[in-house]
Amino acid sequence: MLTDIQIAQSTKLKPITSVAESIGIKESDLELYGRYKAKISQEYIKKSKDNKDGKLILVTSINPTPAGEGKTTITVGLGQAMNLIGKKTVIALREPSLGPTMGIKGGATGGGYSQVLPMEDINLHFTGDLHAITAANNLLAAVIDNHIYQGNELDINVNRVIHKRCIDMNDRALRNIVLGLGGTKDGIPRQDSFILTVATEVMAILCLSESLTDLKDRLGRMIVAFTNSNKPITARDLNVQGAMALILKDAIKPNLVQTTENTPALMHGGPFANIAHGCNSVIATKLGLKTADYVITEAGFGADLGAEKFFNIKCRKANLKPSAAVIVATVRALKHHGNGDIEKGLDNLGKHIENIQSFGVPAIVAINHFANDSEDDTRSIVNYCSNLGVDAEICTLHADGGKGGIKLAEKIVELAETNSKFKLLYDDNISIKEKIETICSKIYGAKGVVYTPKAQEEINTIEELGYSNLPVCMAKTQYSLSDNPKLLTRPKNFEITVSDVRVSAGAGFIVVQTGNILTMPGLPKKPAAAYLDIKEDGTIFGLF
Repeated sequence: MLTDIQIAQSTKLKPITSVAESIGIKESDLELYGRYKAKISQEYIKKSKDNKDGKLILVTSINPTPAGEGKTTITVGLGQAMNLIGKKTVIALREPSLGPTMGIKGGATGGGYSQVLPMEDINLHFTGDLHAITAANNLLAAVIDNHIYQGNELDINVNRVIHKRCIDMNDRALRNIVLGLGGTKDGIPRQDSFILTVATEVMAILCLSESLTDLKDRLGRMIVAFTNSNKPITARDLNVQGAMALILKDAIKPNLVQTTENTPALMHGGPFANIAHGCNSVIATKLGLKTADYVITEAGFGADLGAEKFFNIKCRKANLKPSAAVIVATVRALKHHGNGDIEKGLDNLGKHIENIQSFGVPAIVAINHFANDSEDDTRSIVNYCSNLGVDAEICTLHADGGKGGIKLAEKIVELAETNSKFKLLYDDNISIKEKIETICSKIYGAKGVVYTPKAQEEINTIEELGYSNLPVCMAKTQYSLSDNPKLLTRPKNFEITVSDVRVSAGAGFIVVQTGNILTMPGLPKKPAAAYLDIKEDGTIFGLF
Protein backbone atom coordinates (compact mmCIF):
# COMPACT_ATOMS: atom_id res chain seq x y z
CA MET A 1 0.00 0.00 0.00
CA LEU A 2 1.13 3.54 -0.70
CA THR A 3 2.31 5.72 2.19
CA ASP A 4 -0.01 8.39 3.58
CA ILE A 5 1.81 11.18 1.81
CA GLN A 6 1.84 9.28 -1.51
CA ILE A 7 -1.93 8.79 -1.23
CA ALA A 8 -2.37 12.45 -0.31
CA GLN A 9 -0.26 13.68 -3.22
CA SER A 10 -2.10 11.45 -5.72
CA THR A 11 -5.57 12.59 -4.62
CA LYS A 12 -7.42 15.01 -6.87
CA LEU A 13 -8.62 17.84 -4.67
CA LYS A 14 -11.62 20.01 -5.44
CA PRO A 15 -11.28 23.78 -5.21
CA ILE A 16 -12.20 24.75 -1.66
CA THR A 17 -14.93 27.00 -3.05
CA SER A 18 -16.62 23.89 -4.47
CA VAL A 19 -16.30 22.06 -1.13
CA ALA A 20 -17.86 25.05 0.61
CA GLU A 21 -20.75 25.16 -1.86
CA SER A 22 -21.61 21.54 -0.98
CA ILE A 23 -22.59 22.72 2.51
CA GLY A 24 -24.20 25.97 1.41
CA ILE A 25 -21.30 28.39 1.94
CA LYS A 26 -20.68 30.88 -0.86
CA GLU A 27 -17.27 32.04 -2.04
CA SER A 28 -18.06 35.52 -0.71
CA ASP A 29 -18.20 34.02 2.80
CA LEU A 30 -14.71 32.55 2.51
CA GLU A 31 -11.24 33.97 3.09
CA LEU A 32 -9.06 31.93 0.75
CA TYR A 33 -5.62 30.59 1.64
CA GLY A 34 -4.76 29.32 -1.83
CA ARG A 35 -6.97 26.89 -3.78
CA TYR A 36 -7.54 24.23 -1.12
CA LYS A 37 -7.77 26.01 2.24
CA ALA A 38 -10.06 28.73 3.50
CA LYS A 39 -11.30 30.43 6.63
CA ILE A 40 -15.02 31.01 7.08
CA SER A 41 -16.00 34.58 7.81
CA GLN A 42 -17.54 35.77 11.07
CA GLU A 43 -20.36 37.25 8.99
CA TYR A 44 -21.38 33.82 7.69
CA ILE A 45 -21.23 32.32 11.19
CA LYS A 46 -23.64 35.01 12.38
CA LYS A 47 -25.94 34.46 9.37
CA SER A 48 -26.12 30.70 9.94
CA LYS A 49 -27.10 30.85 13.63
CA ASP A 50 -30.80 30.42 12.91
CA ASN A 51 -30.25 27.28 10.79
CA LYS A 52 -31.53 24.00 12.18
CA ASP A 53 -28.92 21.96 14.08
CA GLY A 54 -27.71 18.61 12.79
CA LYS A 55 -26.75 15.67 14.99
CA LEU A 56 -23.44 15.56 16.83
CA ILE A 57 -21.47 12.28 16.85
CA LEU A 58 -18.40 11.89 19.08
CA VAL A 59 -15.52 9.56 18.21
CA THR A 60 -13.43 8.43 21.18
CA SER A 61 -11.37 5.32 22.00
CA ILE A 62 -10.02 2.90 24.54
CA ASN A 63 -6.72 3.71 26.28
CA PRO A 64 -4.26 3.80 23.37
CA THR A 65 -0.83 2.33 22.80
CA PRO A 66 2.01 4.82 22.10
CA ALA A 67 1.36 4.33 18.37
CA GLY A 68 -2.30 5.37 18.70
CA GLU A 69 -5.35 3.43 17.53
CA GLY A 70 -6.40 5.41 14.45
CA LYS A 71 -9.13 7.51 16.05
CA THR A 72 -8.66 10.36 13.57
CA THR A 73 -8.66 7.89 10.67
CA ILE A 74 -11.97 6.48 11.91
CA THR A 75 -13.39 10.00 12.33
CA VAL A 76 -12.43 11.00 8.80
CA GLY A 77 -13.46 7.68 7.25
CA LEU A 78 -16.81 7.68 9.04
CA GLY A 79 -17.54 11.16 7.71
CA GLN A 80 -16.81 9.89 4.21
CA ALA A 81 -18.96 6.80 4.74
CA MET A 82 -21.87 8.93 5.98
CA ASN A 83 -21.78 10.95 2.77
CA LEU A 84 -21.64 7.75 0.71
CA ILE A 85 -24.96 6.63 2.23
CA GLY A 86 -26.50 10.00 1.39
CA LYS A 87 -26.16 11.80 4.72
CA LYS A 88 -24.90 15.37 4.52
CA THR A 89 -21.93 15.24 6.88
CA VAL A 90 -19.12 17.52 8.06
CA ILE A 91 -16.05 16.47 10.03
CA ALA A 92 -14.79 18.67 12.90
CA LEU A 93 -11.18 18.08 14.01
CA ARG A 94 -8.32 19.68 15.93
CA GLU A 95 -5.31 21.19 14.19
CA PRO A 96 -1.98 19.34 14.59
CA SER A 97 0.89 20.74 16.65
CA LEU A 98 4.20 21.17 14.84
CA GLY A 99 6.11 19.92 17.90
CA PRO A 100 4.78 16.33 17.91
CA THR A 101 4.84 16.31 14.10
CA MET A 102 8.60 16.88 14.20
CA GLY A 103 9.01 14.54 17.18
CA ILE A 104 7.56 11.06 17.45
CA LYS A 105 3.75 11.26 17.49
CA GLY A 106 3.28 12.15 13.85
CA GLY A 107 0.52 14.24 12.33
CA ALA A 108 -3.16 14.47 13.03
CA THR A 109 -4.84 14.24 9.64
CA GLY A 110 -5.87 10.57 9.62
CA GLY A 111 -4.25 7.95 7.43
CA GLY A 112 -4.44 5.87 4.26
CA TYR A 113 -7.55 6.65 2.24
CA SER A 114 -9.19 8.44 5.15
CA GLN A 115 -7.14 11.63 5.42
CA VAL A 116 -7.76 15.35 5.62
CA LEU A 117 -5.97 17.26 2.88
CA PRO A 118 -3.73 19.02 2.00
CA MET A 119 -2.01 17.03 4.76
CA GLU A 120 1.42 18.58 4.19
CA ASP A 121 0.10 22.09 4.79
CA ILE A 122 -2.12 21.09 7.72
CA ASN A 123 0.71 19.26 9.51
CA LEU A 124 3.14 22.15 9.00
CA HIS A 125 1.97 25.78 9.21
CA PHE A 126 -1.63 25.46 7.90
CA THR A 127 -3.25 28.92 8.14
CA GLY A 128 -0.97 30.17 10.91
CA ASP A 129 -3.40 29.73 13.81
CA LEU A 130 -0.84 28.16 16.16
CA HIS A 131 1.69 30.89 15.36
CA ALA A 132 -0.91 33.53 16.24
CA ILE A 133 -1.66 31.78 19.54
CA THR A 134 2.07 31.62 20.27
CA ALA A 135 2.43 35.35 19.57
CA ALA A 136 -0.57 36.35 21.70
CA ASN A 137 0.61 34.19 24.59
CA ASN A 138 4.15 35.55 24.42
CA LEU A 139 2.97 39.15 24.15
CA LEU A 140 1.28 38.67 27.51
CA ALA A 141 4.48 37.19 28.95
CA ALA A 142 6.53 40.11 27.65
CA VAL A 143 4.10 42.65 29.11
CA ILE A 144 4.28 40.97 32.54
CA ASP A 145 8.08 41.13 32.67
CA ASN A 146 8.10 44.64 31.27
CA HIS A 147 5.65 45.76 33.95
CA ILE A 148 7.92 44.35 36.66
CA TYR A 149 10.97 46.02 35.07
CA GLN A 150 9.24 49.40 34.68
CA GLY A 151 8.54 49.81 38.40
CA ASN A 152 6.03 47.04 39.18
CA GLU A 153 3.08 49.31 39.97
CA LEU A 154 0.86 46.26 40.56
CA ASP A 155 3.30 44.83 43.13
CA ILE A 156 3.69 41.51 41.28
CA ASN A 157 5.58 38.86 43.22
CA VAL A 158 8.37 37.83 40.82
CA ASN A 159 8.28 34.34 42.35
CA ARG A 160 4.58 33.96 41.63
CA VAL A 161 4.34 34.72 37.92
CA ILE A 162 2.35 31.72 36.68
CA HIS A 163 1.92 32.62 33.01
CA LYS A 164 4.46 30.77 30.83
CA ARG A 165 6.03 31.55 27.48
CA CYS A 166 5.35 29.01 24.76
CA ILE A 167 6.65 27.59 21.50
CA ASP A 168 5.12 25.14 19.01
CA MET A 169 8.14 22.83 19.10
CA ASN A 170 9.27 19.98 21.34
CA ASP A 171 12.35 21.29 23.19
CA ARG A 172 13.25 19.82 26.59
CA ALA A 173 15.98 22.46 27.10
CA LEU A 174 13.20 25.02 27.65
CA ARG A 175 11.49 23.15 30.50
CA ASN A 176 13.44 25.13 33.11
CA ILE A 177 15.08 28.46 32.30
CA VAL A 178 16.28 31.71 33.91
CA LEU A 179 15.11 35.03 32.46
CA GLY A 180 16.59 38.51 32.69
CA LEU A 181 20.29 37.67 32.89
CA GLY A 182 22.91 40.10 31.61
CA GLY A 183 22.47 43.23 33.72
CA THR A 184 19.98 45.79 34.97
CA LYS A 185 18.96 46.82 31.44
CA ASP A 186 18.02 43.24 30.53
CA GLY A 187 15.17 42.72 32.96
CA ILE A 188 14.63 41.24 36.41
CA PRO A 189 16.15 37.75 36.76
CA ARG A 190 13.73 34.97 37.70
CA GLN A 191 13.21 31.28 37.08
CA ASP A 192 10.61 30.28 34.51
CA SER A 193 9.78 27.68 31.86
CA PHE A 194 8.32 27.29 28.38
CA ILE A 195 5.32 25.14 27.53
CA LEU A 196 4.04 23.82 24.21
CA THR A 197 1.65 26.20 22.43
CA VAL A 198 -1.17 23.65 22.49
CA ALA A 199 -0.82 23.38 26.30
CA THR A 200 -1.48 27.10 26.86
CA GLU A 201 -4.61 28.61 28.32
CA VAL A 202 -4.76 30.89 25.28
CA MET A 203 -5.32 27.81 23.10
CA ALA A 204 -8.03 26.52 25.44
CA ILE A 205 -9.67 29.95 25.45
CA LEU A 206 -9.72 30.16 21.65
CA CYS A 207 -11.39 26.74 21.48
CA LEU A 208 -14.10 27.57 24.02
CA SER A 209 -14.87 31.11 22.83
CA GLU A 210 -18.00 31.73 20.74
CA SER A 211 -17.17 35.17 19.35
CA LEU A 212 -14.41 37.77 19.22
CA THR A 213 -16.03 39.62 22.12
CA ASP A 214 -16.18 36.41 24.17
CA LEU A 215 -12.53 35.71 23.27
CA LYS A 216 -11.41 39.14 24.47
CA ASP A 217 -13.37 38.83 27.70
CA ARG A 218 -11.90 35.40 28.44
CA LEU A 219 -8.36 36.60 27.69
CA GLY A 220 -8.87 39.45 30.15
CA ARG A 221 -9.91 36.99 32.88
CA MET A 222 -6.67 35.00 32.69
CA ILE A 223 -4.84 34.95 36.04
CA VAL A 224 -1.18 35.50 35.20
CA ALA A 225 0.49 36.23 38.55
CA PHE A 226 -0.06 37.06 42.21
CA THR A 227 0.95 40.15 44.18
CA ASN A 228 3.16 40.13 47.26
CA SER A 229 -0.07 40.19 49.28
CA ASN A 230 -1.41 37.12 47.36
CA LYS A 231 -3.97 38.94 45.23
CA PRO A 232 -4.45 37.63 41.66
CA ILE A 233 -3.28 39.69 38.69
CA THR A 234 -5.18 39.23 35.42
CA ALA A 235 -4.39 40.11 31.81
CA ARG A 236 -7.05 42.80 32.15
CA ASP A 237 -5.08 44.40 34.99
CA LEU A 238 -2.23 44.78 32.48
CA ASN A 239 -4.67 46.03 29.79
CA VAL A 240 -3.31 43.63 27.18
CA GLN A 241 -6.42 41.60 26.33
CA GLY A 242 -7.30 43.89 23.42
CA ALA A 243 -3.92 43.49 21.74
CA MET A 244 -4.05 39.72 22.26
CA ALA A 245 -7.49 39.54 20.67
CA LEU A 246 -6.20 41.63 17.77
CA ILE A 247 -3.42 39.11 17.13
CA LEU A 248 -6.04 36.33 17.21
CA LYS A 249 -8.62 38.08 14.99
CA ASP A 250 -8.04 35.65 12.11
CA ALA A 251 -7.14 32.61 14.21
CA ILE A 252 -10.65 32.59 15.71
CA LYS A 253 -12.18 31.93 12.27
CA PRO A 254 -12.67 28.20 11.49
CA ASN A 255 -10.61 26.56 8.75
CA LEU A 256 -12.28 24.61 5.94
CA VAL A 257 -10.44 21.80 4.13
CA GLN A 258 -11.47 18.43 2.63
CA THR A 259 -10.85 14.70 2.89
CA THR A 260 -9.48 12.25 0.34
CA GLU A 261 -13.10 11.84 -0.83
CA ASN A 262 -13.80 15.59 -0.80
CA THR A 263 -15.91 15.52 2.37
CA PRO A 264 -15.87 18.97 4.06
CA ALA A 265 -13.70 19.14 7.18
CA LEU A 266 -13.55 21.96 9.71
CA MET A 267 -10.13 21.94 11.43
CA HIS A 268 -9.82 24.51 14.16
CA GLY A 269 -7.91 24.70 17.43
CA GLY A 270 -5.87 21.99 19.08
CA PRO A 271 -5.64 21.93 22.89
CA PHE A 272 -3.61 19.15 24.53
CA ALA A 273 -5.88 16.28 25.55
CA ASN A 274 -4.08 15.31 28.75
CA ILE A 275 -3.47 18.92 29.90
CA ALA A 276 -6.43 20.84 28.50
CA HIS A 277 -9.78 19.59 27.21
CA GLY A 278 -8.55 18.06 23.93
CA CYS A 279 -11.38 19.14 21.59
CA ASN A 280 -11.63 21.31 18.49
CA SER A 281 -13.24 24.74 18.76
CA VAL A 282 -16.81 25.36 19.83
CA ILE A 283 -17.16 27.79 16.92
CA ALA A 284 -16.24 25.10 14.36
CA THR A 285 -18.45 22.45 15.96
CA LYS A 286 -21.48 24.72 16.11
CA LEU A 287 -20.86 25.90 12.54
CA GLY A 288 -20.77 22.28 11.39
CA LEU A 289 -24.11 21.63 13.09
CA LYS A 290 -25.62 24.58 11.18
CA THR A 291 -24.33 23.39 7.78
CA ALA A 292 -24.85 19.60 7.84
CA ASP A 293 -27.20 16.88 9.05
CA TYR A 294 -24.36 15.17 10.95
CA VAL A 295 -21.12 16.42 12.48
CA ILE A 296 -18.47 13.79 13.24
CA THR A 297 -15.98 15.07 15.80
CA GLU A 298 -13.33 13.52 18.03
CA ALA A 299 -11.87 14.09 21.47
CA GLY A 300 -8.25 13.34 22.33
CA PHE A 301 -6.98 10.00 23.66
CA GLY A 302 -9.27 7.51 25.45
CA ALA A 303 -12.79 8.05 26.74
CA ASP A 304 -11.43 8.56 30.27
CA LEU A 305 -9.74 11.78 29.11
CA GLY A 306 -11.12 13.09 25.81
CA ALA A 307 -14.74 11.98 26.07
CA GLU A 308 -15.05 12.91 29.74
CA LYS A 309 -13.77 16.42 29.02
CA PHE A 310 -15.81 16.71 25.82
CA PHE A 311 -18.96 16.01 27.84
CA ASN A 312 -18.18 17.72 31.14
CA ILE A 313 -16.36 20.80 29.79
CA LYS A 314 -17.11 21.45 26.11
CA CYS A 315 -20.74 20.31 26.08
CA ARG A 316 -21.39 22.00 29.44
CA LYS A 317 -19.92 25.33 28.31
CA ALA A 318 -21.40 25.33 24.79
CA ASN A 319 -24.74 23.64 25.57
CA LEU A 320 -24.07 20.81 23.12
CA LYS A 321 -26.08 17.57 23.18
CA PRO A 322 -24.34 14.63 21.46
CA SER A 323 -26.58 12.06 19.80
CA ALA A 324 -24.18 9.09 19.81
CA ALA A 325 -20.59 8.06 20.42
CA VAL A 326 -18.15 5.75 18.63
CA ILE A 327 -15.49 3.96 20.69
CA VAL A 328 -12.47 2.98 18.60
CA ALA A 329 -10.68 -0.23 19.53
CA THR A 330 -7.93 -2.31 17.93
CA VAL A 331 -6.82 -5.89 18.40
CA ARG A 332 -3.30 -4.57 18.98
CA ALA A 333 -4.32 -2.30 21.86
CA LEU A 334 -6.57 -4.88 23.52
CA LYS A 335 -3.76 -7.44 23.44
CA HIS A 336 -1.46 -4.76 24.87
CA HIS A 337 -3.86 -4.26 27.77
CA GLY A 338 -4.17 -8.01 28.28
CA ASN A 339 -0.41 -8.64 28.13
CA GLY A 340 -0.92 -10.61 24.92
CA ASP A 341 -4.33 -12.05 25.86
CA ILE A 342 -7.17 -10.25 24.10
CA GLU A 343 -9.79 -11.75 26.44
CA LYS A 344 -8.14 -10.07 29.43
CA GLY A 345 -7.64 -6.81 27.56
CA LEU A 346 -11.34 -6.54 26.73
CA ASP A 347 -12.01 -5.29 30.25
CA ASN A 348 -10.48 -1.96 29.20
CA LEU A 349 -13.02 -1.66 26.38
CA GLY A 350 -15.80 -2.63 28.77
CA LYS A 351 -14.94 0.21 31.13
CA HIS A 352 -14.99 2.77 28.32
CA ILE A 353 -18.38 1.51 27.13
CA GLU A 354 -19.61 1.87 30.70
CA ASN A 355 -18.17 5.39 30.88
CA ILE A 356 -19.94 6.59 27.73
CA GLN A 357 -23.23 5.07 28.86
CA SER A 358 -22.90 6.84 32.22
CA PHE A 359 -23.44 10.10 30.32
CA GLY A 360 -26.66 8.77 28.78
CA VAL A 361 -25.16 8.67 25.26
CA PRO A 362 -25.75 5.56 23.10
CA ALA A 363 -22.47 3.96 21.97
CA ILE A 364 -21.11 1.70 19.24
CA VAL A 365 -17.65 0.14 18.95
CA ALA A 366 -15.59 0.60 15.77
CA ILE A 367 -12.92 -2.09 15.35
CA ASN A 368 -10.11 -0.46 13.40
CA HIS A 369 -9.01 -3.48 11.36
CA PHE A 370 -5.38 -4.24 10.48
CA ALA A 371 -4.29 -6.79 7.87
CA ASN A 372 -2.75 -9.13 10.44
CA ASP A 373 -5.80 -9.23 12.74
CA SER A 374 -7.17 -12.76 13.08
CA GLU A 375 -10.85 -13.64 12.71
CA ASP A 376 -10.84 -15.19 16.18
CA ASP A 377 -9.61 -11.94 17.75
CA THR A 378 -12.12 -9.73 15.98
CA ARG A 379 -14.91 -12.21 16.77
CA SER A 380 -13.94 -12.02 20.44
CA ILE A 381 -14.45 -8.25 20.39
CA VAL A 382 -17.80 -8.49 18.59
CA ASN A 383 -19.06 -11.18 20.99
CA TYR A 384 -17.86 -9.27 24.06
CA CYS A 385 -19.71 -6.14 22.93
CA SER A 386 -22.81 -8.12 22.04
CA ASN A 387 -22.94 -9.53 25.58
CA LEU A 388 -22.95 -5.91 26.82
CA GLY A 389 -25.79 -5.01 24.46
CA VAL A 390 -23.55 -2.88 22.22
CA ASP A 391 -22.92 -3.26 18.49
CA ALA A 392 -19.36 -3.57 17.17
CA GLU A 393 -18.48 -3.05 13.51
CA ILE A 394 -15.24 -3.99 11.77
CA CYS A 395 -13.90 -1.04 9.74
CA THR A 396 -11.31 -0.90 6.97
CA LEU A 397 -11.39 2.87 6.55
CA HIS A 398 -7.60 3.19 6.29
CA ALA A 399 -7.34 0.78 3.36
CA ASP A 400 -10.71 1.36 1.70
CA GLY A 401 -11.76 4.90 2.51
CA GLY A 402 -15.42 5.59 3.17
CA LYS A 403 -16.66 2.31 1.70
CA GLY A 404 -14.77 0.52 4.48
CA GLY A 405 -17.18 1.97 7.04
CA ILE A 406 -20.60 1.74 5.38
CA LYS A 407 -22.02 -0.62 8.02
CA LEU A 408 -20.69 1.60 10.80
CA ALA A 409 -22.30 4.65 9.17
CA GLU A 410 -25.66 2.90 8.83
CA LYS A 411 -25.56 1.86 12.49
CA ILE A 412 -24.66 5.42 13.52
CA VAL A 413 -27.73 6.77 11.71
CA GLU A 414 -29.90 4.25 13.59
CA LEU A 415 -28.21 5.04 16.90
CA ALA A 416 -28.51 8.80 16.44
CA GLU A 417 -32.26 8.43 15.92
CA THR A 418 -32.65 6.84 19.36
CA ASN A 419 -33.33 9.20 22.22
CA SER A 420 -29.96 10.30 23.60
CA LYS A 421 -30.42 11.07 27.27
CA PHE A 422 -27.25 13.08 27.64
CA LYS A 423 -26.44 14.21 31.16
CA LEU A 424 -23.43 15.72 32.87
CA LEU A 425 -21.47 13.69 35.42
CA TYR A 426 -21.58 16.30 38.18
CA ASP A 427 -23.21 19.57 39.12
CA ASP A 428 -21.43 22.94 39.00
CA ASN A 429 -22.20 23.68 42.63
CA ILE A 430 -20.49 20.76 44.35
CA SER A 431 -16.99 21.31 45.79
CA ILE A 432 -13.76 21.00 43.79
CA LYS A 433 -12.83 17.84 45.68
CA GLU A 434 -16.24 16.30 45.05
CA LYS A 435 -15.82 16.92 41.31
CA ILE A 436 -12.34 15.38 41.29
CA GLU A 437 -13.46 12.38 43.33
CA THR A 438 -16.54 11.83 41.15
CA ILE A 439 -14.40 11.58 38.01
CA CYS A 440 -11.76 9.43 39.70
CA SER A 441 -14.28 6.95 41.08
CA LYS A 442 -16.89 6.82 38.31
CA ILE A 443 -14.68 7.23 35.22
CA TYR A 444 -11.31 5.82 36.30
CA GLY A 445 -12.57 3.29 38.85
CA ALA A 446 -10.25 4.56 41.62
CA LYS A 447 -10.91 3.64 45.25
CA GLY A 448 -9.80 7.07 46.48
CA VAL A 449 -7.89 10.30 45.90
CA VAL A 450 -4.75 11.49 47.70
CA TYR A 451 -3.92 15.23 47.74
CA THR A 452 -0.41 16.56 48.23
CA PRO A 453 -0.05 19.53 50.61
CA LYS A 454 0.59 21.79 47.61
CA ALA A 455 -2.59 20.59 45.88
CA GLN A 456 -4.65 21.13 49.05
CA GLU A 457 -3.25 24.65 49.42
CA GLU A 458 -4.11 25.49 45.81
CA ILE A 459 -7.66 24.15 46.22
CA ASN A 460 -8.13 26.39 49.25
CA THR A 461 -6.85 29.40 47.27
CA ILE A 462 -9.13 28.68 44.30
CA GLU A 463 -12.14 28.38 46.59
CA GLU A 464 -11.24 31.65 48.33
CA LEU A 465 -11.04 33.37 44.94
CA GLY A 466 -14.55 32.18 44.10
CA TYR A 467 -13.84 29.72 41.29
CA SER A 468 -15.08 26.50 42.87
CA ASN A 469 -18.12 26.41 40.55
CA LEU A 470 -15.93 25.69 37.49
CA PRO A 471 -15.64 22.18 36.00
CA VAL A 472 -12.39 20.30 36.53
CA CYS A 473 -9.97 19.36 33.74
CA MET A 474 -7.94 16.30 34.74
CA ALA A 475 -4.30 16.16 33.61
CA LYS A 476 -3.52 12.44 33.48
CA THR A 477 -1.66 9.83 31.45
CA GLN A 478 -3.55 8.57 28.41
CA TYR A 479 -2.12 5.06 28.64
CA SER A 480 -4.07 3.88 31.69
CA LEU A 481 -7.36 4.44 33.44
CA SER A 482 -5.19 5.22 36.48
CA ASP A 483 -2.48 7.88 36.88
CA ASN A 484 0.19 5.18 36.41
CA PRO A 485 0.83 4.38 32.71
CA LYS A 486 1.97 0.86 33.63
CA LEU A 487 -1.40 -0.14 35.12
CA LEU A 488 -3.18 -1.54 32.07
CA THR A 489 -6.56 -3.15 31.32
CA ARG A 490 -9.05 -2.15 34.06
CA PRO A 491 -7.02 -1.67 37.25
CA LYS A 492 -8.64 -2.01 40.65
CA ASN A 493 -7.87 -0.90 44.21
CA PHE A 494 -5.73 2.04 43.12
CA GLU A 495 -5.64 5.64 44.28
CA ILE A 496 -5.21 8.80 42.21
CA THR A 497 -2.63 11.26 43.54
CA VAL A 498 -3.35 14.94 42.87
CA SER A 499 -0.05 16.84 42.89
CA ASP A 500 -1.16 20.31 41.78
CA VAL A 501 -4.32 22.28 41.07
CA ARG A 502 -4.57 25.56 39.19
CA VAL A 503 -7.38 27.66 37.81
CA SER A 504 -7.66 28.61 34.14
CA ALA A 505 -10.12 31.44 34.80
CA GLY A 506 -10.27 32.55 31.17
CA ALA A 507 -10.90 29.09 29.75
CA GLY A 508 -13.33 28.44 32.58
CA PHE A 509 -12.00 25.26 34.17
CA ILE A 510 -9.73 24.05 36.96
CA VAL A 511 -6.70 21.99 35.91
CA VAL A 512 -6.01 19.05 38.22
CA GLN A 513 -2.50 17.60 37.84
CA THR A 514 -1.94 13.89 38.40
CA GLY A 515 1.21 11.91 37.65
CA ASN A 516 4.07 13.34 35.62
CA ILE A 517 2.49 15.09 32.64
CA LEU A 518 4.93 17.14 30.59
CA THR A 519 3.77 20.45 29.16
CA MET A 520 7.00 20.66 27.13
CA PRO A 521 7.86 17.35 25.45
CA GLY A 522 11.35 16.50 24.24
CA LEU A 523 12.47 15.07 20.93
CA PRO A 524 13.30 11.35 20.61
CA LYS A 525 16.78 10.12 19.70
CA LYS A 526 15.73 9.99 16.03
CA PRO A 527 13.04 12.68 15.59
CA ALA A 528 10.71 12.61 12.60
CA ALA A 529 12.32 15.89 11.51
CA ALA A 530 15.43 13.93 10.49
CA TYR A 531 13.46 12.19 7.73
CA LEU A 532 11.68 15.21 6.25
CA ASP A 533 12.81 17.06 3.16
CA ILE A 534 11.59 19.03 0.18
CA LYS A 535 12.64 18.79 -3.47
CA GLU A 536 13.42 21.68 -5.79
CA ASP A 537 9.96 21.38 -7.38
CA GLY A 538 8.31 21.74 -3.97
CA THR A 539 7.45 18.06 -3.45
CA ILE A 540 7.59 17.11 0.23
CA PHE A 541 8.67 13.66 1.32
CA GLY A 542 9.21 11.80 4.59
CA LEU A 543 6.00 13.16 6.14
CA PHE A 544 4.48 9.80 7.22
